[in-house]
Amino acid sequence: MPTIWIPPLLQKLTNGAKVVEIEGQSIREVVTALDIAFPGIKSHLCDRDDKIRVEIAVAVDSQIVTTGMRTQISTDSEVHFLPALSGG
Repeated sequence: MPTIWIPPLLQKLTNGAKVVEIEGQSIREVVTALDIAFPGIKSHLCDRDDKIRVEIAVAVDSQIVTTGMRTQISTDSEVHFLPALSGG
């Protein structure tokens, strides 16, 4: 199963879990499975159009991806949802 790293701000939705293993062969499937396991997490990751929020970057196996929800992953992938940093 892919390993999903949960950002600190969303760990309250995963009962404090920093890392979870979730079934899925794409980011869309992973987000859907995460929302089933941890209701409400999808709304923090996706916008109204069911796309990854612009303030969230997705990294698969240490590479930032730009193909959003359709990004394919393997059973041994590591997926990181990275909130944008702000400041000046």
